[in-house]
Amino acid sequence: MNSAPRFSFTAAIAAGLALLAAPTAASAQAQQNNELQASFDSAFGTDLRNPDTFEAIYETGFERRIAELADGSKGRIGVAAMDLSTGETLTVLGDQLFPMASTSKIAVAAKYLEMVEQGKYSLTSEFPLLIPVRSAKFSSRAAPVRKGKYMQAIDLIEIMITRSSNPATDALLKAVGGPGEVNDWMIRQGITEFSIDRDIATLVRDDGEYDPATWIDERDAATPRAMVRLLQGLYRGDFLSDQSRRVLLGAMSRTVTGKRRIVAHMPGEARVSHKTGSLNNTSSDIGIIEYPDGRAIAVAIYVTGQGARRAREARIASIARALYDGFDAKARAQERRQNWTNAPNNGG
Repeated sequence: MNSAPRFSFTAAIAAGLALLAAPTAASAQAQQNNELQASFDSAFGTDLRNPDTFEAIYETGFERRIAELADGSKGRIGVAAMDLSTGETLTVLGDQLFPMASTSKIAVAAKYLEMVEQGKYSLTSEFPLLIPVRSAKFSSRAAPVRKGKYMQAIDLIEIMITRSSNPATDALLKAVGGPGEVNDWMIRQGITEFSIDRDIATLVRDDGEYDPATWIDERDAATPRAMVRLLQGLYRGDFLSDQSRRVLLGAMSRTVTGKRRIVAHMPGEARVSHKTGSLNNTSSDIGIIEYPDGRAIAVAIYVTGQGARRAREARIASIARALYDGFDAKARAQERRQNWTNAPNNGG
């Protein structure tokens, strides 16, 4: 009977001691929190901070101008450009894949010309045009074709580049051994972000499977940077002999397609050697633009969406002229700085 009161008394004493200890523990915790806060404030400051901007930062007005023209709000736009004298490069989505369409034909020609240099073919070797036979979309792995007129390789290259002839392209593509041989040639030149996966007849027949404005199809695609590297190597003679280089760049200088693209706003003294490309909701143009003083730039412009083909072409033309003017202004500014540095010091 007496044990219960003693238990209650003991419990009461324990509870009281706990209550007495609680302020001490709370004070210690508060002190620790204050010390932590003081350390944080000392390291990072106490001013309120706005979040970091998510807007792109451009070093120059030239870069900003190209970025504005290549705004992708109405469809992806990829741009790569290089000053072929200095190697300076400017890109917008330069490492993103875009449909090559007919711009891939430059690589097909280069592969064939390499085989000429190796003695496997000649520029007078003859091959038949491969003309598409009507078939339903996706009805076969490869679209059916029939043989047409036989033509010399030099003439096939000419119409493949200048007029973007698809039957001529497929004739040369078959002659070199198919898309894989062209891809291997590119890899040997150190260019990997490039892939031809179908012949042109199949590519055109099955066009429209995806919208390139919002979807990246890795088939038959390349990055703008890769295509500029191709142009650079061809221009400098890194990939082909002088004779082969003259054949290919000569054909590119005579291109008659794409009058509303790179060449549209170029001054009369500029020389343009280029190759166009067009597929569903995508338009492109890549080439070399030479200045009157001998300088040159390589450009690759891939435009998707924008609502209509005319709008895509207008965007290509605007970007090309801005690149031409921008690189020209930078070169002239550098020349003025060099002249100033090298000027004789006549001071006393």
